[in-house]
Amino acid sequence: MSRRYLATGVPATSLADEDLLRELRSVHRTRHDALRHGSDQALDHHDARMAELEHEYLRRFPHREVDPQRLTEGARARRPALGSRHDRARDLHGL
Repeated sequence: MSRRYLATGVPATSLADEDLLRELRSVHRTRHDALRHGSDQALDHHDARMAELEHEYLRRFPHREVDPQRLTEGARARRPALGSRHDRARDLHGL
């Protein structure tokens, strides 16, 4: 199925950095409602706009700040080593 949309708003390439970040915050904040309650056309538009904004952000900031705690290694470092699934379930439920 081909998705088509009519672009509205300022093209992402024309936005100042501050405006691009504001638009990204807005599109991410409204994503859940668009997915759950928007028409097919609204969801198509939301998908396209979000992709446009994210693409432009990554183009401008290819070396963006990456939080090491958001990487697999960081998550593993935060979590103590656990035993078997049975041990984890027992510990979780206080058995």
